[in-house]
Amino acid sequence: MRQIVLDTETTGLEVSQGHRIIEIGAVELLDRRHSGRHFHAYLNPDREIDPGAFEVHGLSRAFLADKPRFHDIARDFLQFVEGAELIIHNAAFDVAFLDQELGRLDANQGRLGTVCRITDSLMLARQKHPGQKNSLDALCRRYQVDNSARTLHGALLDAEILADVYLAMTGGQTQLFGLENDADGQADRSERTGAGAVTRPPLRVQRATLEELTAHEQLLDLLDRRAKGGSVWRRT
Repeated sequence: MRQIVLDTETTGLEVSQGHRIIEIGAVELLDRRHSGRHFHAYLNPDREIDPGAFEVHGLSRAFLADKPRFHDIARDFLQFVEGAELIIHNAAFDVAFLDQELGRLDANQGRLGTVCRITDSLMLARQKHPGQKNSLDALCRRYQVDNSARTLHGALLDAEILADVYLAMTGGQTQLFGLENDADGQADRSERTGAGAVTRPPLRVQRATLEELTAHEQLLDLLDRRAKGGSVWRRT
């Protein structure tokens, strides 16, 4: 199973106002494990950056002046994501910008959804935690994912953090037992399955006392008298 966790930074919020992508970051997961492969690019947008957007990501027009344009990296980007499940937080935003960039290359260029399957992790979070905050920062706190390096938004860093959040959010009960370290000292983010996956002492068996058993029988006697057909507990 190949998944790509992706994030972008842009010159502004509205694609309809001609805003452009200025950074793409994506990390690869293979069978729910970090493969070590990633895609990252800063892009020259050939336009000004909204002050509000600059406050979020800190990427200036001067910094991006010598960076490639989208058409320079489009082929490598599409090859990296093709055939994968693309995981994006608030996918509609990023996909709209990516589709616009692809459309600028070729009016007949297919949308991003034609080369990969897209999953919105924000929608997953809202289904799992209705009525709660489900921003990336809120999910980091909920799933105890370290985001201390996130002083500004950055596409690659946010993609790496989202990958850890996504694995925790979709890992089920395996997350209750924590994460072990692999030989390189990195957290093993795979989903733990199968016997012996986590070493822990056997569960303690707590047996009922004689007083508790007597009280239980008295309750069943009461149910026998009040319920038609008697207590279902005695029938089982």
